[in-house]
Amino acid sequence: MGELVIETKDLNKKYRGRYAVRNLNLEIGRGEIYGFLGPNGAGKTTTIRMLLGLIRPTMGSIQIFGKDLRKEKLNILRKVGSLVEYPSNYGHLTAVQNLEAVRRILDVPKSRIDEVLSIVSLTKDAKRPVKGYSLGMKQRLGIATALLGNPELLILDEPTNGLDPEGIHEIRELIRSMPQQHGITVLVSSHLLSEVEQMAGTVGIIREGELVFQDTISNLQQQASGGFRLVVSEPVEALQLIRGQGYAGQLEDGGLKLDQLSDPEVALLVKRLVDHNHAIYRVEEKRRTLEDIFMQVIEQGGLS
Repeated sequence: MGELVIETKDLNKKYRGRYAVRNLNLEIGRGEIYGFLGPNGAGKTTTIRMLLGLIRPTMGSIQIFGKDLRKEKLNILRKVGSLVEYPSNYGHLTAVQNLEAVRRILDVPKSRIDEVLSIVSLTKDAKRPVKGYSLGMKQRLGIATALLGNPELLILDEPTNGLDPEGIHEIRELIRSMPQQHGITVLVSSHLLSEVEQMAGTVGIIREGELVFQDTISNLQQQASGGFRLVVSEPVEALQLIRGQGYAGQLEDGGLKLDQLSDPEVALLVKRLVDHNHAIYRVEEKRRTLEDIFMQVIEQGGLS
């Protein structure tokens, strides 16, 4: 991993004797889309509020852009855009008027309003009252507001919550464009792995306030492999041959169950069986879904 945009060390938040977040160590690299996953109530929003300086940690440290949030809060937050929970807009005002109110506070050029409306594909609806917007459009306007200050880091808390499939697709594509097209690092929280895996390159899974998994989506996908099943003639003799080659296996439902193997190992094993006059009827990779793995992590606190 290159330069870290967010790094927390042993981050804790305690309310009335109960830990909402415990010993959290996030590492988010520049240019990443980081999916922050966990069921409702796991501590995602509490963590995000600490990252944004909205609440103070009980213990631990937060570094953003390599700087201590406690010591350089204002300088750091000038480069951070966020959308926490639902966007707050004035329904009787247009998108342009809503953005103008925030622009004056941030003191950025007026031209930035047109730029962010273009980024979120709201240009043609810019002068309509926001009360007539769909929920997805309001969410995109919220992201436009978060982008007004040209942030280097964008933090989004459950941005697809409550949206219909079309709205989810729009927000997903918008988030995916952020690093490459705009150079923005994104932290996006969700309770849905199926959504995050289509956007993020790295995931952190939080359970009861504790980070129980942090790695790339590709490494999580590798965990989905549950080995192979071979259906062969004379399975008992074939199993003896396989074990003689140094591979672990067992009989299962009339076939052979094998541990995880690489593609070259599978090819070599099949060749050895054929060379010893075994007929290969079927080679099946047994896979768990990513959702299965996610649920295992949530329920058991880790991967087996």
